[in-house]
Amino acid sequence: MIEMDQESCRNLETALSREWLETNGIGGFSSSTITGLNTRRYHGLLTAATKPPVGRLVLLSKLEETLIIDGRRYELSANQYPGVVHPEGFKYQTGFRLDPFPVFIYEVEGVRLEKRVFMVQGENTTVVQYEIDALPDGTELKLEVRPLIAFRGYHSTTHENGALNSNVGTEEGLTTVKPYSDLPALHLAHDTAQIDVNGLWYRNFQYAVEQERGLDFAEDLFSPCAFTFDLTKSPKLSIIASTERRDVGRADTYRKAETERRDLLSEKSKADKVISTLTSAADQFIVARERCKTVIAGYHWFADWGRDTMIALPGLTLATGHPEIAKSILAEFAAHVDQGMLPNRFPDAGETPEYNTVDATLWFFEAVRSLLQYLNDFEFVRANLYAVLTDIIDWHVKGTRYQIHVDRDGLLYSGEPGVQLTWMDAKVGDWVVTPRTGKAVEIQALWYNALRVMEHLAEKFGDKAKQARYKTMAASARKSFNEQFWNEETGCLYDVVNGDERDASIRPNQVLAISLTNSMLSKDRAASVMRVIERELLTSRGLRTLSPRDPNYIGRYEGDSRSRDGAYHQGTVWPWLMGPFITAYVRTFSANVGRKFAIAWLSTFQDHLSEACLGQVSEIFDGDAPHAPRGCAAQAWSVAELLRAAIESVCSTTAVSQAASGS
Repeated sequence: MIEMDQESCRNLETALSREWLETNGIGGFSSSTITGLNTRRYHGLLTAATKPPVGRLVLLSKLEETLIIDGRRYELSANQYPGVVHPEGFKYQTGFRLDPFPVFIYEVEGVRLEKRVFMVQGENTTVVQYEIDALPDGTELKLEVRPLIAFRGYHSTTHENGALNSNVGTEEGLTTVKPYSDLPALHLAHDTAQIDVNGLWYRNFQYAVEQERGLDFAEDLFSPCAFTFDLTKSPKLSIIASTERRDVGRADTYRKAETERRDLLSEKSKADKVISTLTSAADQFIVARERCKTVIAGYHWFADWGRDTMIALPGLTLATGHPEIAKSILAEFAAHVDQGMLPNRFPDAGETPEYNTVDATLWFFEAVRSLLQYLNDFEFVRANLYAVLTDIIDWHVKGTRYQIHVDRDGLLYSGEPGVQLTWMDAKVGDWVVTPRTGKAVEIQALWYNALRVMEHLAEKFGDKAKQARYKTMAASARKSFNEQFWNEETGCLYDVVNGDERDASIRPNQVLAISLTNSMLSKDRAASVMRVIERELLTSRGLRTLSPRDPNYIGRYEGDSRSRDGAYHQGTVWPWLMGPFITAYVRTFSANVGRKFAIAWLSTFQDHLSEACLGQVSEIFDGDAPHAPRGCAAQAWSVAELLRAAIESVCSTTAVSQAASGS
């Protein structure tokens, strides 16, 4: 449970920096700040995934609530308008907690009101429940609830327009609106209430975070109706907002089922608060897609991506004891391999897959290796993946898209002008911010790891010819790598080698040359690299993408889109990199030393779990102290790699076998 006290709720600067996130397992979500004041265009009580896990629409933006005590009105909501916050319901808020889902607490004239918000798994359904403590004798208490609807794509905003159909359909316990013919209806199941169907527009909401990001930040919302509930007769009431017709009488059943589901998620990890929180966070990224499961890269605006999925898969599925999900994802991606490449963006119906990454495919091999580490299921790999993996190697040898090919020295070349194929992929127009054409250090580490994985699989499957081939290729890559990538002057690795050019920028990519199970570096060189990374890049929130000593370093990720993309990999801190760093630390400086380091760092990092999106891990942070959280409020590989490293490096190898068995 994460709690915010009265002081935090009533201090707007603090409260608006704390967000909550509920998800439904099919790509939809519900989210806002702990006061209910929306600061992003992505905030809303019901963002439905109409083509799971995409096709996301903000249907119900929020509920405006007014507590009426003996005729006196107290508005509990809060909105940002130009130059003013109105109403100021946060002044009545005495607390907020995740228990396990968002709970808002208000106190007015001795009346204590709790509001809970959660989503139903597998449905575009959000349940909101209100409950009061004992009511003072003789007091008349009512709650007025006015829904505000947006009905638009979650990347956009809506504005007052004449096309909106304001008709409201009412029947016993169910109110329905369908403002646009080409969008789904919104059904509001509710307890007994008086209903006012006179609709009106609320104009000029301001979304501060979008304004900071240089994006469209103003919106109008329509209120189709208002409900007035008599809390004197019943101290508890529910509203179910859904794209389906629902029975409000099932609200408590939904709540019980969701509570039990979440208890099961964290049951195995309750002994460690960080691991328990990360395990619950990991669940929010696993979603359904047609025949299989997939991984949402981040909330609020990412969908499922190949690179992110492969990096996050071990932490999200294997470390949490869900190998069947890992198998489903690996098999589905294998079915979409083309010319030896994994799609970086998973195809939607009728769309062409995007094959524009060199590393997603190589992370596929590491995900397979991790599956075998946890599950030892070679038969699954033989039956579903081995032929595809072999084909990938063959394509990389003869060459595939974007000049991706094995060079004469055994290393992997990739890239051409105007494209960016590695994870450092920021691009503004024709400007590739961190061009890494040639032989990037982490690509060589992943390539060598892939060859060793294939050598092991070929041996296991009795494929002696391929075993010998992969062994020879790996030896060639290792020899060339150590000859070309070692920078004696800095005591670490070059970031990119391209012919005679050597990029000596001190970046975190080189940590993968140590963290991956199959490493090309000697212990001495690994120790030297780790000392450089620790000195230049390590922060309390992750690894910087560039040393502050570099003239290209940018310490703050802020401003318009061009400014932010320009800083994305030029010093910005990425927490996902701490997964490889912790693993590399353990392998380089012994298990005990690495474990002590990991425990100390995770203990410090724990503060972040209650500083931004509560219970989640942000995508990035400023390179400069105090390392403010930036980017996506919740990022899959941030959670996954921290969780994987914590379980594998801190909780000992016993945890790996337990996760694999589901015990």
